[in-house]
Amino acid sequence: MSEPMIWIALFGLGAITVLTRGFFMIGDKPLPVPDWLRELLKVAPLAALMAVVAPAIFMTHDHVITTWQDARWPAAVAATAYYFWRKGILGTILVGMAVMLPLKLGLGW
Repeated sequence: MSEPMIWIALFGLGAITVLTRGFFMIGDKPLPVPDWLRELLKVAPLAALMAVVAPAIFMTHDHVITTWQDARWPAAVAATAYYFWRKGILGTILVGMAVMLPLKLGLGW
């Protein structure tokens, strides 16, 4: 790619970014949003997180895990239990890793 084409691409990407992010700030009054859409948007971050986390826990190499000897399952269960017990994100991560690492490194799961 030539240097002028790189600059054109950078300015184009920048313009698209400004336009898409600033689109909702163009009008003087807020856009009307139906109540049902507002309710769905409240759970959108959780849905996006689950779309990333669930395949990482339940799949390997594009196939569903069929054995119970996978370190991710007990780690996910322990981390979930800790989260519902203490409601702490850092502790949840630490508990999940504390369960997963010995199973992976010690048992070779």
